[in-house]
Amino acid sequence: MSEYVIEMLNITKEFPGIKANDNITLQLKKGEVHALLGENGAGKSTLMSVLFGLYQPEKGCIKKNGEVVKIQNPNDANALNIGMVHQHFKLVEVFTVLDNIILGVEPNQMGFLKKTEARQKVMELSEKYGLKVDPDARIEDISVGMQQRVEILKMLYRDNEILIFDEPTAVLTPQEIDELMEIMRCFTKEGKSILFITHKLNEIMAVADRCTVLRKGKYIGTVEIQDTTKEELSKMMVGREVNFKVEKKKQKLRDTILKVEHVTVASKFHKNNAVKDVSFEVKGGEIVCLAGIEGNGQTEFVSALTGLEKMTEGKITLCKKDISHISIRERSKSGISHIPEDRHKHGLVLDYTLEENMILQEYWKPEFQNHGFMKRKAIREYAKRLIQQFDVRSGQGVSTIVRSMSGGNQQKAIIAREIEKKPELLVAVQPTRGLDVGAIEYIHKQLVAQRDAGKGVLLVSLELDEVMNVSDRILVMYEGEIVGEFDPKQTTTEELGLYMSGGKRQHGKAKEGA
Repeated sequence: MSEYVIEMLNITKEFPGIKANDNITLQLKKGEVHALLGENGAGKSTLMSVLFGLYQPEKGCIKKNGEVVKIQNPNDANALNIGMVHQHFKLVEVFTVLDNIILGVEPNQMGFLKKTEARQKVMELSEKYGLKVDPDARIEDISVGMQQRVEILKMLYRDNEILIFDEPTAVLTPQEIDELMEIMRCFTKEGKSILFITHKLNEIMAVADRCTVLRKGKYIGTVEIQDTTKEELSKMMVGREVNFKVEKKKQKLRDTILKVEHVTVASKFHKNNAVKDVSFEVKGGEIVCLAGIEGNGQTEFVSALTGLEKMTEGKITLCKKDISHISIRERSKSGISHIPEDRHKHGLVLDYTLEENMILQEYWKPEFQNHGFMKRKAIREYAKRLIQQFDVRSGQGVSTIVRSMSGGNQQKAIIAREIEKKPELLVAVQPTRGLDVGAIEYIHKQLVAQRDAGKGVLLVSLELDEVMNVSDRILVMYEGEIVGEFDPKQTTTEELGLYMSGGKRQHGKAKEGA
């Protein structure tokens, strides 16, 4: 019997213009959590997609318990008890939770669906692992954290023994991340083996036994977690020292750029308002952070600010101009740039090329079109300059279809486009979600550069480290209201956490550093 449950030996996978995996070997022991670490675009997801049968490698082989196996598609993977939770969930939005879990392995007798047994099995699993879900809720109506639980239950329902998690914590709140780590430990105690793709070093240190590092598609090495440090891992991953501390110059405050007065936004999901009577200012030369756990009105507030949703009450002023009721394009022209929360839904058109995505908000300008005809050469030159300036990596340069790029490079493309507009106010919502330490360091530098240039930055984030490190002032949002205002130098993550979960609130006018 082999020591390893899964061996991926000398795997090579190529795409047009790029070698995603170059002769990579990965060995997974029974009952271990094995982390796969690397920058965005290092080839981690590709390697796991080969193991799950979504891609076929050009070279190399896969062994299970010492025997060579052929995995042509995900059904073969499932038959070998391999399951995968993808970074971007593979769920049918209009189906219920239960229907999604049993999809493809529906229990039936003579062609008739037997849902009662399936429901019972799902409820038992959800009880056993603490993955509480409502089996009758529709996917489109539940939070991202819940959707992830559904993906995990999908694997467990199929009795998978080898579990692949692709960036599982990218969309979760800190509490949900702790829960997930606990669930992973539970799985390994039962003898299940986990492959865990991530670039969050804290999580690797907390839950993994071993870690394999990839860089630019090549194998760098495998290390025992107990024998290494965060700094060593980040150096292996990026190839240089990474500065975890955000460098900021002394703050020079300027005039007010954004003034929000008594803004209220209705909720799409319930009768209460999602945002209730919110007022604050952002001055030039500061980064103000709206911190809060997901679902407390931040998303709705940003939608009202950028024009994606209408507000029911209140007034928004940008550089002394009332923008409360003008169109999205007019707001963009007035000096707002928006890095959206969901890069796939609101940030990019996935089936357009990289150069087309770079001009999404400026295609109407005379430099890019003449009487409705696009100036392809000018667009290409513009996109090339941005790609170079912001280090956006893609297989076929400006003509790459954006869908085929890694999440981190998709994010860099959005940031390049939004900063290049030279905004007065940069609204950045979860700008580092799902990014590696190198890319995070880079994006934080970009936000600080905007601040140092005298612009206003409104950051919306769940990552407490990011909130504390990057912001000059923190506003905590809970159930649609601002419940506290803090100076990051005079508060702690524990205190912020209390306010974010509703355990505490400041009375009357919020005081800085209270």
